[in-house]
Amino acid sequence: MRLKELEGIAREIHAVLEAKNAARDAALMRCRELTRLCALCIRAVHREEYAEGQRLLREAQQAAFVLQTDLAPFPDLLYAGYTQDALKEWVEASVVYAIVTGQPLPGPRELNVPEAAYLNGLAEAATELRRRILDLIRTDRFDEAERLLQAMDEIYEVLITMDYPDALTGNLRRATDVVRGTLERTRGELTLSLREHLLQEALQRIDLRFSK
Repeated sequence: MRLKELEGIAREIHAVLEAKNAARDAALMRCRELTRLCALCIRAVHREEYAEGQRLLREAQQAAFVLQTDLAPFPDLLYAGYTQDALKEWVEASVVYAIVTGQPLPGPRELNVPEAAYLNGLAEAATELRRRILDLIRTDRFDEAERLLQAMDEIYEVLITMDYPDALTGNLRRATDVVRGTLERTRGELTLSLREHLLQEALQRIDLRFSK
């Protein structure tokens, strides 16, 4: 005895899964593109190519919009790990650009991302600021380095208040621990470098005084 309805049910399932599979393939490609654009934006910021960084950020914004729009009919794909990781990269690039250039800090609503992706992107942005601070130390721009260190500290102070289950925050505790370690190392290196810089300036003033 054949189940008369089964063939029709199978056709419907095939259609749904074919559409979802096509959406997944497209999403993976768009996630890679979004991640690439964000990495290039951050690289441009470190090189102080801010106009290029802004251009790449606009492209990343459009890529993030298309990604989320296309996956709106498929919530399980929208909230899949690879999609949320790409959106986290979008947050990181946006936050790094805003902090380094002194722009207002965008929130999850402005970036149109879930809160967990935003918080984890914020954490990664804080660790990325370390690289910028080290570059500033090498060129004796200590005031700017201290401003960015303060931004790292403020981010960490917010992250440690997010005491919720990892299932809600996307394992934010681990990212927060990384920020804490990075912050402590960076603070120590900046403090040591600043003291050495001040000592060198003092010695130079002494040399000038006795050379007259």
